[in-house]
Amino acid sequence: MTTQETINKDLVESMKSRDSVKVSVLRGIKSNFKNKEIELGHSLSTEESLSVLLTLMKQRRDSIEQFHRGNRKDLVLQEEAELEILKNYVPKPVKPQEIEDVVSKVINDLRTNSLKDFGKIMKAVMLEFSGRNIDGEIVSLTVKKRLTDLTI
Repeated sequence: MTTQETINKDLVESMKSRDSVKVSVLRGIKSNFKNKEIELGHSLSTEESLSVLLTLMKQRRDSIEQFHRGNRKDLVLQEEAELEILKNYVPKPVKPQEIEDVVSKVINDLRTNSLKDFGKIMKAVMLEFSGRNIDGEIVSLTVKKRLTDLTI
């Protein structure tokens, strides 16, 4: 069953059980999927669906951070509840050790240890994790750390 099919099924169940928060989040996901399909001009692949979900999760995390700063605990709780629902539809995040291993492998394969090649390394590492739940920020920090360790 695809992610979109799972979301459709869960939406019907949530509507029956009158879970308004989950219904709202799932409708939002469907709307974002539809917008992305229109933008791309075709049905979403699994990778593209995951990308949409990860974007929605990142938006929630950013909102939580902003609401914390604004001392809006009510909105923080709402965004956290929505984030938990979104987490059910993405694979488990890649472990930091696996990221470090892949970064080391890519750096060795490309035979580079210069920050000048940062973009090339990032592209290769992200390609390795294609279709998986990976935070590009963590990858970026890992690559930078590894490259600075090599140049010291």
